[in-house]
Amino acid sequence: MVIKKLPKLRSRPHPPPSPPAELAALSPPVDPSSVTPPPTLSLSTASQTQLSQFLAAHLKPPFTPQALLAFLKTRLHHHPKFAAFDFQIFHYAASLDSFRHDHSTFEWMVRTLAVTHRFDALRFVLDFIASNPCPCSDGIFSCSRTEPIFRFAINSYCRVGRFDEALAAFDCMKKTIDGLPNVAVYNTVIHGFIKYREVEKALGFYDRMIKDRVKPDVFTFNILISGYCRNSQFGLALDVFKEMRIKGCTPNVVSFNTLIKGFFRERKFEEGIGMAYEMIELGCEFSTVTCEILIHGLCEEGRVLDACNLLVDFLGKGVLPREFDCYSLIEGLCKEGEVGRAVEVMGELWTKENAPSLIACTTLIEGCRRLGKTIEAVALTEKMLNEGILPDSVTYNCLLRDMCNAGKSVEANTLRLLASRKGLHPDGMTYNILVSGYTREGRRKEGQLLVDEMLDKGFIPNIATYNRLMDGLFNGKNYF
Repeated sequence: MVIKKLPKLRSRPHPPPSPPAELAALSPPVDPSSVTPPPTLSLSTASQTQLSQFLAAHLKPPFTPQALLAFLKTRLHHHPKFAAFDFQIFHYAASLDSFRHDHSTFEWMVRTLAVTHRFDALRFVLDFIASNPCPCSDGIFSCSRTEPIFRFAINSYCRVGRFDEALAAFDCMKKTIDGLPNVAVYNTVIHGFIKYREVEKALGFYDRMIKDRVKPDVFTFNILISGYCRNSQFGLALDVFKEMRIKGCTPNVVSFNTLIKGFFRERKFEEGIGMAYEMIELGCEFSTVTCEILIHGLCEEGRVLDACNLLVDFLGKGVLPREFDCYSLIEGLCKEGEVGRAVEVMGELWTKENAPSLIACTTLIEGCRRLGKTIEAVALTEKMLNEGILPDSVTYNCLLRDMCNAGKSVEANTLRLLASRKGLHPDGMTYNILVSGYTREGRRKEGQLLVDEMLDKGFIPNIATYNRLMDGLFNGKNYF
């Protein structure tokens, strides 16, 4: 920390600097008796009277910064007519001999002007803060809230691409605070340049950061790596990654994800996979984004089996995130006709307690059904039910129909009973499919029990439907 000299004693703060020309007409004049009137000159006569009465009722001089802040937050901010005059009232308060702004009113005003994009007025307030520091700065050190206030303003300027004003605010902040700015402020400016594809300016500000003897952190390097990748300068992104390691900054998962995505964009798949294994060696945990880039990227390139082997290897090493959804891999394997391999992968996921998602399970069931692998589909459905994953009713009913068409109506009804115990209750279609299967197999007794159950649960609308179902069972005619 740089210790500042003790400030000279003064009876009152410096007068506020002149506001921008377009705001001058709204600023309060000083009358001969040195009592500043409220900012009413830009309003009509009737409105001036109303605002004067409003201020007289809720903000009578002398008042404290806390009283002004409460007035701005609770009285003025939600007023339909006078809310837009918050800056003028801020300026009016500053010109009173009995008042001095502190960091609370500075912060409120800066944030309000920034979020409402009143950037000319914002520049005026920042200059005012620099020339009229918070009372906290009357001691040896400057106010600790000064840097966060300026950082919010700088971020707002960068967000809309007003970099000249952002840099001016940065320079103003450096003169006001103790010591060097926090690395996060430099990152804000660098990220702003990168967002607008001003890579050279971002590098220039990074160089300034180094000259200021501010040590970059992992976020600094991640911003630069992302900027190069977004501008198709992947080689330079790798150079930044190497510099990151040289400077002793440990890359995080975002660093690796950005580079892996860059490798895949350049169609350098082996290098991207190698970067993933480097993550494992460094003990950097995978995120779901890491796996999505790798697995989904390989699947999109038609390298489904490579993606499958990679997933199994990650699973064996215990680095696969539990939240990762392998849906795209299962879908790719099914499209390639590798349903057996998909079933194996699904089984390994469950073995390692990485339960697949409902969508992945449903996709595999449909893949099995399309290839006529009903036994595998049934086994997967039973596993789902035992693990508390309930399939949707359409998939469930279609599987029961396949079982009944294959002459396995008894097994289908057993699956229905298991599903009911697990919370998947049958609907009218479920019962009709099972009754139809029993009818084809000549199982009158079992079919009659189901029809009676349908009647009890209200799935048979009238006696004619009941008679039709029973007639079909006893005559061997399928009316469904």
